[in-house]
Amino acid sequence: MNKLFLITFLISFIACSTFAQKGTKERIKVHSTALEGNLIGDPADRDVTVYLPPSYSSNPEKRFPVVYMLHGFTDTDSQWFGWEKHWINLQEVIEQSLADGLSKEMIVVMPNAYNRFKGSMYASSATIGDWETFVTKELVSHIDGNYRTIPTKESRGLAGHSMGGYGTLRLGMKYPEVYSSIYALSPCCMNGTASTDPELMKKLETLTPDQLQATSFFEIAALATSAAFAPNPQNPPLYLDLPAKNGEPRQEVINKIITNRTLNFVDQYILNLKKLKAIAIDAGLQDRGISDATKTLHEVLESYQITHFYESYEGDHLNRISERIQTKALPFFSENLVFQSPNK
Repeated sequence: MNKLFLITFLISFIACSTFAQKGTKERIKVHSTALEGNLIGDPADRDVTVYLPPSYSSNPEKRFPVVYMLHGFTDTDSQWFGWEKHWINLQEVIEQSLADGLSKEMIVVMPNAYNRFKGSMYASSATIGDWETFVTKELVSHIDGNYRTIPTKESRGLAGHSMGGYGTLRLGMKYPEVYSSIYALSPCCMNGTASTDPELMKKLETLTPDQLQATSFFEIAALATSAAFAPNPQNPPLYLDLPAKNGEPRQEVINKIITNRTLNFVDQYILNLKKLKAIAIDAGLQDRGISDATKTLHEVLESYQITHFYESYEGDHLNRISERIQTKALPFFSENLVFQSPNK
């Protein structure tokens, strides 16, 4: 009886030790030709955090699928990956999911999309640079060339929260040849118009680059939106057009902004969405307009008979994101990405 107990104890100890193994993370610089020469002067050398799972070092022959994770507005990869204290620590989330047996080992990559406007929208303009090309082509090429990835779309996923959720939908539907599966958590910016509040516009019209860090959330969000979708190389020092000027709405600028709302362009990319293997979207019921917009996107996908996962849950914009990644997003990619076969 004692011998049986000892064997059982040793098996349990070994299993627990395996689950307790930690992966490693590293923060690297990736140069982007696509971001060179952006008018606002942001660096083309971008910080990127790369998470390598526990067996990456212990099994040097093994290759892994990659999930590219996009952070939200005003956030950074440094915050998300625990290089500094924040509301989420993605490495801990990943490793808890592994320990709970909910997901498989994969490489997770997060580029730093924080710029002068505190967020790139993962878009492309002369003002901020070509973020679409950087994320979908240059970054993917760098990771495949320097890490033991499985360098095919079938083993590549894209996910993000808030602005990153918007980026996930935007890039996922435009580049189905790069990713096979996408998961958007509380995606922002899917509907609505552009603010033309006279007081807000008046203040923004006088700002200089040196004053951007001190702006409020709504002020910098309006600027970031215009920088991404209404650039103007003839309008220094911020090189953008605002949706109102001298107290008067500018419909041509408003049109540029609302054209880039997800629900306004999704119909043009239905055939691309059908090329994806798996699509998932979710949002908390208390996440104000984002919850309603996410439900509308779900209904659009249903109308086109596009298979997808959709869930509306009790929660707000932040309070359950760690849990959702741990119990929903990582298992989603574990199920839908192609992993290296066990005998290789």
